Amino acid sequence: MRNNPRLSISRRRFLASAAALSILAFHSSAMARSISGRLPWEPLAGAPPTPIDPLGWKFFTLEEAATIEAIVERFIPADDLSPGGKEAGCAVFIDRQLAGSYGEADRLYMQGPFRPGLPTQGYQGSLTPAGRYREGLKALNAYVRAHEGNKNFVQLSGEEQDKVLKGMEKGEIDLKLAGGLDTRAFFELVLQNTMEGFFADPVYGGNRDMVSWKMLGFPGARYDYRDFIDKHNQPYPLGPVGIVSGAADWTPKG
Repeated sequence: MRNNPRLSISRRRFLASAAALSILAFHSSAMARSISGRLPWEPLAGAPPTPIDPLGWKFFTLEEAATIEAIVERFIPADDLSPGGKEAGCAVFIDRQLAGSYGEADRLYMQGPFRPGLPTQGYQGSLTPAGRYREGLKALNAYVRAHEGNKNFVQLSGEEQDKVLKGMEKGEIDLKLAGGLDTRAFFELVLQNTMEGFFADPVYGGNRDMVSWKMLGFPGARYDYRDFIDKHNQPYPLGPVGIVSGAADWTPKG
């Protein structure tokens, strides 16, 4: 059966017309927003983050908080480039994350079955991140008390703390963790979260006073860089801004 030539032509014309109309409609809409001199969105209009209160602890007990502060300080010791992890707020960042949806693994499937996975698959056990921290910090202090004259981790010297952390990293220390969590995986979890706290936007509690961004020369969440695009091999002259602290500077030009 042959196709009707007139029918084929009319279909082609119809499809072409429909496509052209959709393009014109999009173009007209975009042009209308452009010539109005306004952006099609406003800063923080969608889901603005709420700056955390840096005082107190929302998840950690006092012993846990002291332990995690000591750990982040050994991961990021203070030097002439930046303050240490504790002063930068890394422990506060971790505390607030564990007290929220991250700590409860809201975006992860946690119903089981729980079976050992490959190293590349990450943690496959039944503990949420909050549960891993609670189990890990408890086991760490129990291990230190058993091997260091009934001291806890905070009471060790910096060199002794480094020795324990290196043993955890290399798998030479077994904290006898529950919930399918091994010692090296717990070490890597705390290290990863410490780095996130050091480099994240200050609105989440870490990177206090944008210390890591200042150290790197990172401009932060500044919206408009058009005045500096053509200035090659020149230092960026403005300091960093955060998601919330920089909102007032997000003013379109031209």
